[in-house]
Amino acid sequence: MGEDTRGIWDAHAATFDDEADHGLRDPAVRAAWAALLSPVLPPAPAAVLDVGCGTGSIATLLAEAGYGVHGVDSSPGMLDVARDKAARHAVAVDLVLGDAADPPFEAARFDVVLTRHVLWALPDPGAVLDRWIALLRPGGSLVLIEGRWSTGAGITAADCVSLVRGRREQADVRLLTDEALWGKPVTDERYLLLSRV
Repeated sequence: MGEDTRGIWDAHAATFDDEADHGLRDPAVRAAWAALLSPVLPPAPAAVLDVGCGTGSIATLLAEAGYGVHGVDSSPGMLDVARDKAARHAVAVDLVLGDAADPPFEAARFDVVLTRHVLWALPDPGAVLDRWIALLRPGGSLVLIEGRWSTGAGITAADCVSLVRGRREQADVRLLTDEALWGKPVTDERYLLLSRV
């Protein structure tokens, strides 16, 4: 990520959590995300890498559930907020400054690689998926939360499935239409893609 892009995310760090689905401050929104993720993850204390973790809302949520959580993000400002959040929730989350496209971890380290609204923004999604999959232990799960936004940005579920199935046999999609997840009604395509081996 370039310095300009990093600067944009750093500038948004202080207010990023104002969106209900970013900060998970509303107990109902937080509970909706916990209910969504719990059935698709292996039992705690599985090792989870949250790629592009931003302000650490999902990382903190999973750490509270007993997972061994690592987060990587290219924005120092976002990571500062994430560290404060983990401390407020009294959980341990290993937060690392690094490139979401090439996280600075050795291969076969994680039981789950999870990302939320990141893959669509990276310049070579196929190469990125190859790198993320390499970080999984045998039998590990890839959990992608993505969308095709009303602005025209994003990646469709069909395109995401095609990318994943070019690398792994299984790719199941669940549409995320429940407004409890977002704190408001949504009309664009939002989904969770789960790939287990």
